[in-house]
Amino acid sequence: MKILFLAQRVPFPPNRGDKITTWRLVERLARKHEVTIIAFAHDEADMQGAAALKAKGFETVTVPLDVRQKKIGALPKLLAQTPMTLAVFGSKQMQREVEQHMQQMDAAYAYSSSMGAFLLQQDKPWVMHFAELDSDKWLQYADRHRWPLSAIYKREWRLLEKFETRVADATTQNVFCTPLEEQIFQDRIPGRNSMVLRNGVDLEHFKPRPSEAQPEHMVFTGVMDYYPNIDGCKHFVREVLPRVRSEFPQARFTIVGSRPTKEVLRLGKADGIEVTGFVDSTADWMARATIGVAPLRVARGIQNKVLEAMAMGLPVVGTTSATQGVGAVHGRHYLVADRAEEQGHAIRGLLRDQAARERVGQAARKFVEQHHDWESVFAPLDDLF
Repeated sequence: MKILFLAQRVPFPPNRGDKITTWRLVERLARKHEVTIIAFAHDEADMQGAAALKAKGFETVTVPLDVRQKKIGALPKLLAQTPMTLAVFGSKQMQREVEQHMQQMDAAYAYSSSMGAFLLQQDKPWVMHFAELDSDKWLQYADRHRWPLSAIYKREWRLLEKFETRVADATTQNVFCTPLEEQIFQDRIPGRNSMVLRNGVDLEHFKPRPSEAQPEHMVFTGVMDYYPNIDGCKHFVREVLPRVRSEFPQARFTIVGSRPTKEVLRLGKADGIEVTGFVDSTADWMARATIGVAPLRVARGIQNKVLEAMAMGLPVVGTTSATQGVGAVHGRHYLVADRAEEQGHAIRGLLRDQAARERVGQAARKFVEQHHDWESVFAPLDDLF
């Protein structure tokens, strides 16, 4: 079968959350089908990624996208009934490329709802993979901000939910990363086809290396120009870390991830806090940690940062938002804590108790081996196509 794969960002190399998943999807589909990729190229790194995909034998078409410029140009849409998301990711060039290539395709696979917009008029079967239910994400944003941002975010939630309903009616199958998001979808847009494809983790690359762990060292990984990651790290540094250092004054915190904003870089100026920026291997940095933290206050879907830390055998302390997509058990596979005092208490307890750290870390590794191996989580793709 000839399949057209659409992505918001070139799906290679797999060095951030969305690219990890899209690359795994493309690689899995290509085992039995002929896959052509059309994706937005955000920068030179994406162009290099596209070249690497072509070298691997994938026909890859890129459409340039300057997100910052598009956001500025999208501001007049605030007076219209168009979601800002679609204004930013709308592209006549992308639409032309999709329509031309679909003439030779048997089916299509869109990753993220903004890419599904380019397939709404197609009469061939296509799959809508909601990377996360975007409308619900904007509703969470609205709850965490004051007016006027809260009003703008609520507007985006309302308009995107209408758009997602159109997509759900047009596609052959709706795909979600977690049962929770599927349930939210079914509650708000009932009666449409849906299924779950969980995210996986590279169990060979992310594996325990306990001999490299450094005492009282906590680590967070994620792209650091993304609001939920920025918000979570700022909250952790200001509200949680002082509670940990009240008992463990030498405790250190490392923020690992590309494109840190100025406010994130400022966090790294404090004693015991390091901001790395881009690194070649997040696994190398997690190996140096005693505890993985995921203090996200806004999140949906499966957090790769949590899966990867668990695969490394780290005990993870995360919020409900960060861990709910994983489906593991609090107290056995990780510790769930939402309030700052609860997070501080959980981390201090783990730092005091090496046996507890080892017990939770070993259970975490076993859990991802059983439930988040890429080979098993994407097996339903074979039946789907």
